[in-house]
Amino acid sequence: MEFFFHELEKDVLILKADGGLNADTARHFVAELERIIDGGARKIIIDCESLEYISSYGLAVLIRLHKKLAQHGGDVRLASVKGVVVKILRVTRLDRFFSIYPDTNQARLSFRPASA
Repeated sequence: MEFFFHELEKDVLILKADGGLNADTARHFVAELERIIDGGARKIIIDCESLEYISSYGLAVLIRLHKKLAQHGGDVRLASVKGVVVKILRVTRLDRFFSIYPDTNQARLSFRPASA
């Protein structure tokens, strides 16, 4: 699984998840994201279009990311979640915890102020 910077639009960072998110793949991801958040990123979208699976450890990483961003006044949004990943989010009821959008464009628009 690979995470890479897909796009930085003004103050919204989009990360593309590829493969799976589990204990082995999440360690590097956590370290990078903590560095990014400590550096000032507050609005993050995780593009899950190519994310094929997520373990309980991967879910814990997403929750940790959400909490850390919230502590800094930010938020994480999930986009293009499908297949087994969306089923896991539903079963664990995390689909109610995270803001989930059909694609990255809609997730990006959700960060805009209501007056825009």
